Amino acid sequence: MLSSGCVLCHEGAKLVLFVTGRCRRTCWYCPLSRERKGKDAAYANDRRIESPEDILAEAEIMSALGTGVTGGEPLLVLDRVIEYCRLLKQTYGPEHQIHMYTGIAPDEETLRRLSGLVDEIRLHPPQEDWPTITESEWAASARKARELGFEIGIEVPALPGLEHLEAILPLLDFLNINELEWGDTCAAAMRERGYETEDGLHNAVSGCRSWSETLAKNLKVHWCSSSFKDSVQLRERLKRIAGNTARPFDEITDDGTIVYGVLESAQLPGDFLPLLEEEGYERLGDRIETAWWLLVEHAADLPGKKEIVERYPNGGMIVEVTPV
Repeated sequence: MLSSGCVLCHEGAKLVLFVTGRCRRTCWYCPLSRERKGKDAAYANDRRIESPEDILAEAEIMSALGTGVTGGEPLLVLDRVIEYCRLLKQTYGPEHQIHMYTGIAPDEETLRRLSGLVDEIRLHPPQEDWPTITESEWAASARKARELGFEIGIEVPALPGLEHLEAILPLLDFLNINELEWGDTCAAAMRERGYETEDGLHNAVSGCRSWSETLAKNLKVHWCSSSFKDSVQLRERLKRIAGNTARPFDEITDDGTIVYGVLESAQLPGDFLPLLEEEGYERLGDRIETAWWLLVEHAADLPGKKEIVERYPNGGMIVEVTPV
């Protein structure tokens, strides 16, 4: 069963709002990068937030239909979460769906402060709490959240003991199980436990899916694979950004990246300029960016360095550079 927030994630329509890297918990499996872990910095997708307007700019670029609030621990900066969510709701209206992850069971006061701003709460109880989950603060928080009108669920990584969470399903709208992922900051802990990746291409931990097989049969439970996040969720978000930001000569790939040609030359043949003007180009000093195929077709007649560049849209990370 997909939550409302997950439906939008499948479409790549969710802005990822990382509100802080701070967290009081020390989960051994936490995959957060060294650049963000423990640091009180906020990001909208990969854009560092210097002012609230940066959030709206990133939301506009991807035509966001909703937002996922994450961290670190968002409830450590509750006022910031409220400020950002209120801005999004005021700008895009109540239909802009917002979900929030938290490793703290929110009490009634916290839930009331979030009411009307956050639509869906995803609780992240630690593994040691799973055997007694129905007698825990997580159950009390889930009951109160439902009373106050939130969509409420649990989201945890695939770990041994997942079957204990079946007891709390009647209190939830959904339960998401994320495929356990290998990360740089948790690699040592993974090795200590004898875990290995499934292959050399993906971060998924071998065998972790078997821990969820029984629980995943329940209709409220959704399995979210590592490959889905990499190959579907990210790709669809990139496509949305590319569709809004690509230049006329940029080619948008099926993966949501853009491809264009780069020519570094101080002088151009006179008959090449009309072709550039027809296809479109951007000049940056002696550097010209234009349609990649134009450079390939006329490579023999063009002086200077010629390359085909593939990168994430909107000035994002370069994926590949191919000499022409």
